[in-house]
Amino acid sequence: MARWEPGARERLVVAAVDLFTEQGYDATTVAQIAERAGVTKSTFFRHFPDKRELLVAGQETLSRLLAEGIAETPADASPLEAVAAGLERASSAMGPMSREIAPRLKAAVAASAELQERDALKSVSLAAAMTNALVARGVPDPTAALAGELGVLAFKRGYAQWSESERDGKDELAGYTLAALDELRTASASLG
Repeated sequence: MARWEPGARERLVVAAVDLFTEQGYDATTVAQIAERAGVTKSTFFRHFPDKRELLVAGQETLSRLLAEGIAETPADASPLEAVAAGLERASSAMGPMSREIAPRLKAAVAASAELQERDALKSVSLAAAMTNALVARGVPDPTAALAGELGVLAFKRGYAQWSESERDGKDELAGYTLAALDELRTASASLG
């Protein structure tokens, strides 16, 4: 095993998702994940504190990209226009590997209460990043919180549709998340 082989983090995520799907989250050990990824256990622990954290790999990056996209929108942009910019920026970080493992990741999460909890915490964290970025722009807290929650819902809906669509490589996640945000905007307007 190479000690500093490039791509170890990504290989660990793919190996973990595959093992979680094949044998279940609880039955999968860190040693098995490291072996499948072709790295040592110490390499695993350089990248992740434990196997639960594999699910939220990249969460900090997504949160940062969402907040940056929101912060960089023009001052006269509406809260949802700012969220759309954040979604577009964050979507750019999701490439072919994210799309490839999405169905297996969904199955692994559905089969594990612990992973469902971790996934819920990830959603809360992403919503908080968007809410905080909107509040920093002067958006009132209730409006910012609602826009942040709509942003998370749009991201999740768009990601699910993107990952389940044909993989011809021509469509990007941003189109799906922005379409989902537009659908949610229309739906919320009909609430009365």
